[in-house]
Parts: sequence; C-alpha cells; structure tokens
Amino acid sequence: MTLHGWIDAFLNHLRVERALARNTLDAYGHDLARLSVSVGDVAPEGIDRSHIAKLLVDNIATGIGSRSSARQLSALRGFFRFLMRERAIASDPTALVDRPRLGRRLPRVLSFEEVERLLAAPDTTTNRGARDAAMIHLMYASGLRVSELVSLRTADLDTSRGLVCPLGKGTKRRLVPVGEVALAHVSRYVSDIRPRIARGVSPTLFLSPSGRHLSRQGFWKLLKRYAAAAGIRTPLSPHKLRHSFATHLLRGGADLRAVQAMLGHASLGTTEIYTSVAQDHLAASYGRAHPRA
Repeated sequence: MTLHGWIDAFLNHLRVERALARNTLDAYGHDLARLSVSVGDVAPEGIDRSHIAKLLVDNIATGIGSRSSARQLSALRGFFRFLMRERAIASDPTALVDRPRLGRRLPRVLSFEEVERLLAAPDTTTNRGARDAAMIHLMYASGLRVSELVSLRTADLDTSRGLVCPLGKGTKRRLVPVGEVALAHVSRYVSDIRPRIARGVSPTLFLSPSGRHLSRQGFWKLLKRYAAAAGIRTPLSPHKLRHSFATHLLRGGADLRAVQAMLGHASLGTTEIYTSVAQDHLAASYGRAHPRA
C-alpha cells in the first residue's frame, strides 16, 4: 500500500477507534497531506529522517510558525507509530527529529469593560438579537469552545440546576455551571424565540433564522460584528472569549483545578498558562496602586 492508502487507513483508525472530533481529524488530514505533497505517493518504508527534516525546514521557508510545525510533527509521530504497529515500517523516521522550540505565548484576553460592552451589543428586542445575546452570554459564562456552543442540544441545558453539558473533545461530556444572567438570556431564548424559528423536531439549541443548524463560521461572523459595534478594536475570535472566561475566573480567585474541569482540559498544564495572565494583571494592579511600586 502506498502513502495515500496508509493515510486514509490512519484517519479511519482515528475516527472509528479513537472517536476523535471532526475538527481534529481535519487537522491530522491537513498535516499528513503536506507530508504527501513533500515526498510524493511513495511507500512508507521509503520515508526517512531526512524527509521529515526537509518538511520542517520548508515550513520555515514558507512562513509556517513553530507551533504549527510542532503540531504537524505530533501528527506525523502518531502516523508512523500506527505504521509500526501495522508492521508497514521497521523504524520510526520521526524518532530522532527534535521538536521545534516554542516561544511562550500568553493568550490575549478581553478586559472586563470590553466584555461588558460586547454582552450589551445585541439588540435583545429582536429575535436574532435575543438569540445572539444568549449565545455570547453563555459562551463567556461557561467557557465553551465554539464547536461545543453551536452543537449544544436543548437536552444539554439544565435550567433548574443552572448547568450546561457540552460535548467536548474526544466525545467527552462535562458539566459546567452557568451564571444567573446568562441563564436568564438562554431561558428567554428557549421559551420565547426558539419555538418561532424551529422547524419540526430539532434537538439543536441555537438555530439560524431559517431554523437550521448554526455553523461555527456563522457564529464567528456575528461575534466580529458585535465586537465592532462595541468598539473593540483588537481582533476577536470565539476562542479569545474562552480565554477571557478562564483568565477572569482566576483573577477572581477561582481554583485552578475547577477551571481545568470547566474548560475540559485533559492536562492541568494546559490550564496553567492562564495563571501567568492573571499574575500579570496582579503585577499591573500592584504597580498602579502601591505607593512604593
């Protein structure tokens, strides 16, 4: 079997046996496709360390960052380990390839004032504005990923206990508390707005005006529109709202383990980066307030 065939077999393995999310599968497919373009549709045993090194060097020449290269190398290592288990190759060509060095990059977050302006931007007297307000409030209140937000079902929301149960990475569910203000917006949408636009029996919580499933790209566009209306000049993505949720919780004294559980991070180390952002805030506050700072 040639490289293309083994890539398809590996992606099918990730989809069926490991149940990875569609977005993750797409990322693996993209990274492996670039390997295929670089070496051609050869037999896997013909790929050695020099091919992998050339691919990473080409990344630098084409402006691909170190984080993207590190992610690609991780995908390649998973692929070649799979080939070894299937006895398609005798050795792993990525084994001695060094991981690209990553500069420490703290997540950019919104200030409390910017979040307040963003939350107030939708016109809640209209059906669309009420839905948008419910989505933005819920995302900031619970730190959901955009894919989790748009795929929520009505059954995933427990208004009596103030909880939401999103389907996260690896098809794992978690319980996340929802604040009273966000819950009020979502409850109003569910009771007053959604019945007017729902067509038939749809399990999806947030629907487009035509009653269809709202896409990630659709939510991203409406978020950018409200950011502009709120006078937020820095680029705003749904993930920045998730970063803001985590950082603001830690600034308020939340436990790191609790934030990890709410975000759905498998590793505490992934969550710990937000403590640096919170500490920067403390240092700045100290510098402004202390007479001998």
